[in-house]
Amino acid sequence: MKEEKKEKKEKKEKKATKKKAAKKSTKTLENILDLNANNIWELDEFAIADAWEREREEEDFTISEQKLLNTIRLAFEVVHYNPEDEREAAKYENGGWAKLTHCQAAKGCVAIRRKAIERITDLSYENIRHISTAMLLELINRNFGGGWDSIALAIRDIIETGFEISTTQLPQSRIHAPGGTVEKKVAQGFDVLEIPKGTWVEAIFAKKKDPVEKIRTDMPELEYDEDGNLIRLSDDLDSREETGEDDEMENDDTYFSSLTPEANTEDMEEEGLSIEDISEEEEE
Repeated sequence: MKEEKKEKKEKKEKKATKKKAAKKSTKTLENILDLNANNIWELDEFAIADAWEREREEEDFTISEQKLLNTIRLAFEVVHYNPEDEREAAKYENGGWAKLTHCQAAKGCVAIRRKAIERITDLSYENIRHISTAMLLELINRNFGGGWDSIALAIRDIIETGFEISTTQLPQSRIHAPGGTVEKKVAQGFDVLEIPKGTWVEAIFAKKKDPVEKIRTDMPELEYDEDGNLIRLSDDLDSREETGEDDEMENDDTYFSSLTPEANTEDMEEEGLSIEDISEEEEE
C-alpha cells in the first residue's frame, strides 16, 4: 500500500512539473528577427511560429533561417519532418508541437516544442537561470531524496551558476530553533528544502543569483546541420585548408616587406671596415 501511494504521489508531482514546463506565456514577438538567447525563454512555441510565418516570405529571411533555428534549440526541441508523410504529419501537427515552414519547400517543415524540465539531469547552463527557486528545490527533492551531496558534481556546478546554495545538517529537535540557521537564512531571502535523514535533517538553502552583465567575446557561434547535429569547428578548419585560406599569409607580400633587410657586409668592407674590426671596437 505504501509503495502504491508513493507511486501515485510521484505521478502527481511529474504531472505538476509538466504543467509548469508547458505553461504558455502571454508574450508575443513582433518580428522573428528580434528572437535572441534572452527572450526565447519568455515565449511559447506558438508565438514563435506565428512570428516565423509572418516573416518567412521576406527576401532576406533565408539568410537568418539557420541562425534562428540555432537560437530556438536553446529552449525547444527542433525536429525536421516531411509534411507529405501522413504518419509524420499526424505526429507533429496534431499535438503540442508548433509548425515552422522552411523557406525552401524541398526542405519540408520544422516542428518545435519546449524542452520539459522533469529531472535534475535536465538542467543546463542555458536553462538554469530561467527556472524558479521552488522548481529547483522540487527537482532536488525528487532526486531520490539523497540530499545535496548525492547530486553529481557537474549538475551542482550548473546549479551554482544560477543560485546561491548552502547546506546544514541538524537534529530534528534543533532544526527550527529560534534564531537558528533556518530562521536566519529565510530572513535573508533563501528558500529551504528539508530532507529527513534518520533523527537528523539536512536543510538545503537556495536563492537566485542576480543577473550579471556578460562579457562579450569573439568566440564563434555554434552551428547545427538540418538534423540538429553540432557542426564541429575542425570541419570548418578542414574546409579552410581545402580552399587555401591559411596560405594567404604566406603569399602576402606586405608581410615580407615589413621585415628589416639584413645589413650588406660588402658595402661596409668597401668603406675600409671589416666585420672583425667592428667586433673589436664593440669589445673595447
